[in-house]
Amino acid sequence: MESLIYLMQGFGTALDPANLMFAAVGVILGTAVGVLPGIGPALTVALLLPVTFKLDPGGSLIMFAGIYYGGMYGGSTTAILLNTPGESASVVTALEGNQMARRGRGGPALATAAIGSFVAALIATAGLAFFAPLLVKVAVKFGPWDYFGLMLIAFVTVSATFGSSPLRGLTSLGIGLWLGLIGIDQLTGQTRLSFGVPNLLDGIEVTTLAVGLFAIGEALFVASRHLFNDEKPMAIKGSIWMSREDWKRSWKPWLRGTAVGFPIGALPAGGAEIPTFMSYTMERKLSSKPEEFGKGAIEGVAGPEAANNASAAGTLVPLLTLGLPTSATAAVMLAGFQQYNLQPGPLLFVQHPALVWGLVASLFIANVMLLVLNLPLVGLWVRLLKIPLPWLYAGILVFACMGTIAANPSVIELMMLVGFGFLGFVMRRYDYPIAPVVVGLILGPMADSQLRRALQMSLGDPMILLQHPGSAIMIAIASIALLAPFFFRGLSKFRQDED
Repeated sequence: MESLIYLMQGFGTALDPANLMFAAVGVILGTAVGVLPGIGPALTVALLLPVTFKLDPGGSLIMFAGIYYGGMYGGSTTAILLNTPGESASVVTALEGNQMARRGRGGPALATAAIGSFVAALIATAGLAFFAPLLVKVAVKFGPWDYFGLMLIAFVTVSATFGSSPLRGLTSLGIGLWLGLIGIDQLTGQTRLSFGVPNLLDGIEVTTLAVGLFAIGEALFVASRHLFNDEKPMAIKGSIWMSREDWKRSWKPWLRGTAVGFPIGALPAGGAEIPTFMSYTMERKLSSKPEEFGKGAIEGVAGPEAANNASAAGTLVPLLTLGLPTSATAAVMLAGFQQYNLQPGPLLFVQHPALVWGLVASLFIANVMLLVLNLPLVGLWVRLLKIPLPWLYAGILVFACMGTIAANPSVIELMMLVGFGFLGFVMRRYDYPIAPVVVGLILGPMADSQLRRALQMSLGDPMILLQHPGSAIMIAIASIALLAPFFFRGLSKFRQDED
């Protein structure tokens, strides 16, 4: 009941004309970005971080959340019409969606994706509003040792799940942790790794790192591979509306996809890719017409799209309540919070309730906006695919540099931006994940501070981390998550050698 009262107050904030405008801008940008292959919500939010640093914090965060939701929606359009997913989470949608489009049923495929996304996001956002306060009540009782254990889980799960191997993920995390040590130590006042450069005394700006790695690095990587996609999108034939049979075959997958996507998205190692594949497998087994799978089964679009958008709301649960990002976009959104000196976590709900509940309420409004935008304007989104890639990425480079200079007018900052851009390019070139670097920079100093606070309270005894049940369990989970991939890889290799 308390959550409902707070949510009603949140709607009062979200329905403010300025916040409605921010939400509208966010969903339009997010959908446009989701449609364009290779440019995900993480890159867009990273680009807008330096531009929005003087805007209202609540409005900017509402816009970022709109971009996140819009990107998840928009990715299905190119997956269905072009067989080129705009987002990695839309890969499964392309399997059946493009086959439907080839059979002249692109309209119903887009409709079931849009309506399924709306239903799933609506239910999942309601779940966010209900479960987040319950998790906050538990997290408020955390001590510094518990927070350190939580940070370890975040480090390990992000490193293990992003990228092609855990070792590469840990290497990326190590770079982020090293960057996080630069600047003045908050406890002792000593300078660390500043190399005599005054600009580094305040540490590395998260926005500069995020824009460099995501925007500059991606642009350089695309230019190096000469990615010019000449494939034409499939024309939408016939009506875009679903028949009664389509509705009958879609509503259950929508609900099942939501049930799979929301809890997995809320897990520290969840993300959107796992629930979409799980939903597709589930629908294939439960379908009354399994022979249609691979040839354009509408259940194969409805279920994964619902799971995709439900996981987006699920991702916001650990981000808002514990300050843990479980996706690349969530990591950049965490940087957005820190840009306004806001630290996501249990105290955020206590110190800034109007902002948090306004953000949650705006997600409901953004869903309605997206449903209105997605179906009638699908022709407009498809036209965006005609923008030549050289123009697109050249614009991204200019926008990234101008935004960073506007936020931090410094030659050193611009040099760091270019340096991080080349680092992002090299990491992509050799298949190292980007998100752990941002997570390491943001959470590294926090983990350092919490560990040292715990040691100060125990007079330097490290066993305090294992004496408290909460932190001991978290450290055990982190250790298992760290060692499990190496164990299973070694076991697989051993079995192959035996065969």
